[in-house]
Amino acid sequence: MHNHNPLIVALDVADAAQALDLAARLAPAVGAVKVGLELFTAAGPDMVRRLRAAGIAVFLDLKLHDIPHTVARAVEAAVRLDVQLLTVHAGGGRAMLEAAEQAARAEAGRRAQPPPLVLGVTVLTSLDDAALAELGVATPVAAQVERLARLAVAAGLRGLVCSPLELPVLRAVLPRQVQLVTPGIRPPGAPAGDQKRTLTPREALAAGADWLVIGRPILAAPDPRAAAAQILASLA
Repeated sequence: MHNHNPLIVALDVADAAQALDLAARLAPAVGAVKVGLELFTAAGPDMVRRLRAAGIAVFLDLKLHDIPHTVARAVEAAVRLDVQLLTVHAGGGRAMLEAAEQAARAEAGRRAQPPPLVLGVTVLTSLDDAALAELGVATPVAAQVERLARLAVAAGLRGLVCSPLELPVLRAVLPRQVQLVTPGIRPPGAPAGDQKRTLTPREALAAGADWLVIGRPILAAPDPRAAAAQILASLA
């Protein structure tokens, strides 16, 4: 078992009260909660403030992708919200990635708090080789993930988001201290949904994941906290 709780539950709901209730119920069984585009657009930064006031670690998953200056300012704003993890698109390029990491460290230093883990998003787990080809990317998913991962680490990022199926490749080519966050996690028997590249929680950790992002298998369970606790117990 890892020395931290690796479960991140995705609060993929649009109702603030529902999200806060879920977070409070799940907090004892998970390491962090993920606030993504749906919830952040519906409830705004106040949702993050309320989660942090309750002592709940937050993964702000907005997948920032813009010019370096704009991304840097957005990262600074995220640091002021005291998030623990946040995402940027590795496809934004080296200058944007460097600006994001530097902004995270500088703003955190000014506030005398640990910098959040800025995560480079490589290839979305909903994309496969055919989808990449439609975008004009001729290389397979695995090769594109490795290319973007190397770029992100060279730009100074300390973490990445990747499909669990790319974990072995990245662990073979990247420094071990680079933290890997894996969506597309499905417990045994759970439907894959729109995720094209999935593994079970135990398989993902064995392949080198540091954090596991799980949404529907927990949120759609009759008892979400029990579902999260069961997944965590299966990793012991």
